[in-house]
Amino acid sequence: MKHTLLLLPALGALCAATTSAAQSPDYEKEGKTWWSHVQAIANDGMEGRGTGTPGYDRAADYVIAQFKALGLKPAGVDGYKQPVAFVEQVVASDQSSAALMGANGETKLSVPQDIIFSGSGGPVPGQIDAPMVFAGYGLHLPEAGHDDFAGLDVKGKIVVVISGGPSTISGALKSHARSERAHWLAEQGAVGMIALVTPGQVEIPWSRRVGLASAPALYFADDALRDTKAPFLNAQFDPAKSAQLFAGTGQDYDKIAAAADVSAPVASFPLTLKLKAQVAANRRPVSSPNLIAVLPGSDPKLRDEYVVLSAHLDGYGIGTPIKGDAIYNGAFDNASGVASLLEIGKALKAGKVKPKRSILFAIVTAEEKGLLGSRYFARRPTVPQKSIVADLNFDMALPIFPLTGVTPVGYDQSSLGQDAQAVSAAMNLPVTPDPFPDRNVFIRSDQYSFIREGVPALFFKYGFKRDTPEATTEKAWRANLYHSPFDDLNQPVMPAESAKLNHYVTAVTLRMANAPERPSWNADSFFKRFVK
Repeated sequence: MKHTLLLLPALGALCAATTSAAQSPDYEKEGKTWWSHVQAIANDGMEGRGTGTPGYDRAADYVIAQFKALGLKPAGVDGYKQPVAFVEQVVASDQSSAALMGANGETKLSVPQDIIFSGSGGPVPGQIDAPMVFAGYGLHLPEAGHDDFAGLDVKGKIVVVISGGPSTISGALKSHARSERAHWLAEQGAVGMIALVTPGQVEIPWSRRVGLASAPALYFADDALRDTKAPFLNAQFDPAKSAQLFAGTGQDYDKIAAAADVSAPVASFPLTLKLKAQVAANRRPVSSPNLIAVLPGSDPKLRDEYVVLSAHLDGYGIGTPIKGDAIYNGAFDNASGVASLLEIGKALKAGKVKPKRSILFAIVTAEEKGLLGSRYFARRPTVPQKSIVADLNFDMALPIFPLTGVTPVGYDQSSLGQDAQAVSAAMNLPVTPDPFPDRNVFIRSDQYSFIREGVPALFFKYGFKRDTPEATTEKAWRANLYHSPFDDLNQPVMPAESAKLNHYVTAVTLRMANAPERPSWNADSFFKRFVK
């Protein structure tokens, strides 16, 4: 990279507060090896590892070479590879148009500066001319006593929803409802959905979302794998202009957004405006492989059961330049996770205590396109589906401050939480609840593909609490580097802390691989219903 990365103040302070003397020499050494994998996977020559690109294929070759060096056996369809067929869809914003239609006439919208049309999920509808309705948080959870769609007629309409949700409902459950709502709305006859993010809950600046709007989206070539069969419009609206959608309703959008920011009740009601749009898109077939390897278990009675370790290899590829840099290297997101799985594989292979169950390594494609690679593997695994007992997922565990605790997202949903907490106690890394549950992390990475198939799962993050220096550092990283060309090899990093987390996950893996009973969902877990 030719740019110079400016250190964020909070990050600089935290890094300065940590001295190498406080680190274990083993962690230091292992951290350097871990970082060498990140450097190999996230250098400019890999061109951001976009799904279906030569850069992704080069990164895949590196991972396969590491699998072979570790002595892991191929477990794909074609050696280590499990090819997945997609359709790439790119929304042509310069050929698309949108307008709000109301009693006072037409208000033209700029695409993508005001409204972004998503190309994921399936073919976009070419034309939209539909009334709109506001459905509050957009959560259909009658089991939890909450349904934002109760009494609303959504048939033939665009449904507008806002970020957040009631504090009385768990973050995992809210996340699940958000992931299912487009599919559910399509079944109810809705023609599209516009998702609003309040200014107070913005994670990625709107300008960066606009820059990513031209990125290719994917959906499965096999329509049997798609959640939504008919064309359905998914869109995002500029947080600074969202009040436009509420014109003529007598409702104050600022008050609605303020309520959402504190998880207060938000009412649902019809909107007075219609959305009229033309959406142009270009499509082409694309194929990209998952990479699957296995470390066979040592116990003849348990080796036919599998603990899956997953991480996504893909990134955003080459995109809209920012400060002259167009390569979205994805060093932390998620070359770091792939590197961790390689180091965990090495530790499990070399350890004196061998895993009794088999350990299956799933380095998947198209996570950034909607968890598609992991969804494909979870639906059509290369081992018997019922033999998969758990998934442990690594994605963007940020080594930007000392690891003093862990957040194994999902630990409160299954018996895997007991394994995580036991290892936490042994390693003096206390389990910390997710500090920002409304970010939807429970559904935003590949563990969710396994959960939807009834497999208990954990997703590993550094543990920290709200309103701490760590929280400030993490938020600054997301605002300035996440999904940008500056998630690269020049940013500040603490490799020894990643080595420490790798040891933690290795221990959790070994504990569950050697447990007499396979993991199970908690009796009160909503996700228990997906067990097949």
